[in-house]
Amino acid sequence: MKQINRKFFQRLGALMFLAYLSVSYALAQSSSGIDQATTEINSYVDPVSNLIIAIGAVVGLIGGVRVYIKWQSGDQDTQKAIMGWFGACLFLILVGVVIKAFFA
Repeated sequence: MKQINRKFFQRLGALMFLAYLSVSYALAQSSSGIDQATTEINSYVDPVSNLIIAIGAVVGLIGGVRVYIKWQSGDQDTQKAIMGWFGACLFLILVGVVIKAFFA
């Protein structure tokens, strides 16, 4: 009976050791994959952030022209238009800056 228990525990120990090795190998692979994904995402941050800031600048220019046209035509709602366009422009520029700061 002792011989059977000893062999059982030896096999169980060997099986647990193999399970430990396979789990540690899988974790090592996943950490290298995470590192590779992090590097790839960081390579996209600067171009995307610059693109968002450029879109914010274009929105600001378009908004300025549209507000000027409204103002010249004598529209009473120019202040609302100014706030809307300025808010959109400010939002886009801040998103670009925050993305750079968050991933830097």
